[in-house]
Amino acid sequence: MKERLQKYMARAGIASRRHSEEIIAAGRVKVNGAVVREPGAKIEPGHDVVTVDNKTAKVEKKVYILLNKPSGYVTTLKDPQGRPVVTDLSKEIPQRVYPVGRLDYSTEGLLLLTNDGRLAYALTHPRHEIQKIYHALVKGVPSIEKINQMKKGIDLSDGTTAPARVRIIGKQMGDTLLEIGIHEGKNRQVRRMCEHIGHPVLQLKRVKIGNLTLHGLSKGRHRHLTHQEIKQLTTMALPKSKY
Repeated sequence: MKERLQKYMARAGIASRRHSEEIIAAGRVKVNGAVVREPGAKIEPGHDVVTVDNKTAKVEKKVYILLNKPSGYVTTLKDPQGRPVVTDLSKEIPQRVYPVGRLDYSTEGLLLLTNDGRLAYALTHPRHEIQKIYHALVKGVPSIEKINQMKKGIDLSDGTTAPARVRIIGKQMGDTLLEIGIHEGKNRQVRRMCEHIGHPVLQLKRVKIGNLTLHGLSKGRHRHLTHQEIKQLTTMALPKSKY
């Protein structure tokens, strides 16, 4: 089945369809060794050989990994300080996968890894309102007034946070375990929200994204998402998708 060249390039992770059209028009793309400048040109995936800047463009099988991230790992592919990175925990996966969003160095819990750039972008965009649930052990005992502040929105340096779901789920030696649900992805958002109300985070763990949980997955381990889980995520983040 034939496919438009720019769509194939987008699926191969070269660039967005629009940017791929510009790359094609610039004469940087060859099909079976011949330069193609027409974005509407069609190719047959698996038969025609597409190169961009003389490098073969291949569409890898899409993979979706759920990782239970331990503390002490950086959510990047490389770290200039030489610290361990999250992909060190999934080296046996042949495809090159990327983290969806970030968990900071000392934060634990649920992290998605994938090579599906379109879904990754949709899952991290706040307008899709994909709920992320955290368990935060904070210093001291926040008052009802302070918890209500978090529920309504906190004024941070990069804007006011959207209303959050917050409830007390436990207490430990004079400190408090909060369950916090947000759909944004501001840098270190949960930690900054707690600092703002005067109860800094002592430990932080993400326990849920959408319908995904860490059930049965020990720290440092990962698994592939099921077909049904991928379909549910896609439906939430890309409701018009034909997955």
